[in-house]
Amino acid sequence: MKRLPFRYLEPTFCAGLLDDPVLLVNVRPLGRAILIDCGQLHHLAKRVLKSLDAIFVTHAHMDHFMGFDTLVRHIHVSPRTVDLFGPPGIAGKVAAKLAGYDWNLTESYWCAFRVHEVHPGRVLHFSFPGAEGFPCLPEGETPRQGAEIYRNEFLTVDAAICDHNAIPTLAFRITERPSFWIDGGKIAAEGIVPGEWLRELKSRFYRGELDGRTIAVPAIAAGGETVRSMEGRQLFEAIRRAQAPASIGYLTDIGASPENLATARRLLTGVTLLACECSFLAADRDKARNSHHLCTTDVSALARELSPGWLLPMHLSKSYNTKGHLIYDELALSPETRLIRLPEHLTPRPLLPAEFPKLGG
Repeated sequence: MKRLPFRYLEPTFCAGLLDDPVLLVNVRPLGRAILIDCGQLHHLAKRVLKSLDAIFVTHAHMDHFMGFDTLVRHIHVSPRTVDLFGPPGIAGKVAAKLAGYDWNLTESYWCAFRVHEVHPGRVLHFSFPGAEGFPCLPEGETPRQGAEIYRNEFLTVDAAICDHNAIPTLAFRITERPSFWIDGGKIAAEGIVPGEWLRELKSRFYRGELDGRTIAVPAIAAGGETVRSMEGRQLFEAIRRAQAPASIGYLTDIGASPENLATARRLLTGVTLLACECSFLAADRDKARNSHHLCTTDVSALARELSPGWLLPMHLSKSYNTKGHLIYDELALSPETRLIRLPEHLTPRPLLPAEFPKLGG
């Protein structure tokens, strides 16, 4: 299979086709990660959970949110702050989870959570300081312009609100930030000579200092070599390689309503990798409609519209246990979209009583 064309991001789907969906996105230059949904997380190593900078929760159904308790168990004594983004009402649900435990042995270095509720036109902010026993402290709101809700130096996360039987659920798009890609042919066409100025231009690019600054560039003229003074932004745009940034789309628990599908098209058209729920086979379309999920027919049609480079179907109903392979037979994709297949289960199976060691010899 052709390799996914990410430069900074390393997406890993940490579940099987029938397991609770969990998408881990490692940001390679940082050695850190973000997590999309947190159903069951017990199979993720503690060092993985401690690497998380931000968690993005689609909605608070158990299979998408119950793993938050596992996360807290592993990182609550770490001196750091973790951001959590979710739909309207998520702060109250985080507060209820944390209030279900006694915190009488807190230490000043314990972690804190910052929870961000994504509403139309605004984001509400709350803090949960571990040193104080994780109380819910409102921290105001910020206007929301466009779809972006989070960024670091290597990625941005956009979100859109869909409907899942009268509760809001979020769809996400994770996009790599532009990188310093240079076209040698354009350098030659501009008549300029590669040299140390490329290192300076690259440094300014990653520091965000291209605008308003000039760079001395050696160039070839009729009488020989000369030096041209070019503004950084103008120089970069003249020689950059045209390449759309790679992106990941994540879509689950939306149902096939016209409004939801229109939202998906606005947010996710042209993503590199689309992780999309496919909960039912075509013969069970009525079950999909009643439970507000997508069936294979819906996913096929949506994928042909969104034109992702790769499609990862996920979150198949557990009623298809041992029959997961049928989903791949029914998906009808365009030739431009490659299909990624999952095993039915990735997480360990429960142990039977006879498999535990006997007590007392």
